[in-house]
Amino acid sequence: MLRENIPDTLVTTYLEMNRRSAFRPVYLEDNGEFVVLRMETVDVPYYRYLYSAVGESWRWRDRLLVPESELHRALSDPNTTVDVLYVGGVPAGYIELVRGKEATEVAYFGLRPAYMGRGLGKHLLSWGVAHAWSDGAQRVWVHTCNLDGPYALENYLKRGFSVYNITEEPMPTRYF
Repeated sequence: MLRENIPDTLVTTYLEMNRRSAFRPVYLEDNGEFVVLRMETVDVPYYRYLYSAVGESWRWRDRLLVPESELHRALSDPNTTVDVLYVGGVPAGYIELVRGKEATEVAYFGLRPAYMGRGLGKHLLSWGVAHAWSDGAQRVWVHTCNLDGPYALENYLKRGFSVYNITEEPMPTRYF
């Protein structure tokens, strides 16, 4: 993404799902080609690889700017889970959930570019949201912005999320 392709304004859309009955999951047929596995051991370099591989095209920067010890602490929190989607044994994307008292946030979610357009994003998001509800969430929420993938917002809406807030701010310099 070149500098001239970055908008002047960052538009962030906040979405939520307040009832499990609103959830509309879509799963791919299990053909043995893919599996979702929880990262049971905190491995900050591997996590940063996933974060960069998924987020580089969308200019994700936040987790790259966090000191390793702070990131290790965040990922070690028992309320944080990272589930990795493997396709043919290769990491294709991940979903990170952070559980609060009543609400669970989809903190990070995405696919590596080579794995987009195959329905894997619908499957992985459904996987994560189902786990959030199973873990006792009363509300599941997420935010996306105009720098994310072109189908991110549509995927959230189709899974049952509803928009509850939209903010606009000048584009932060970290995205240039």
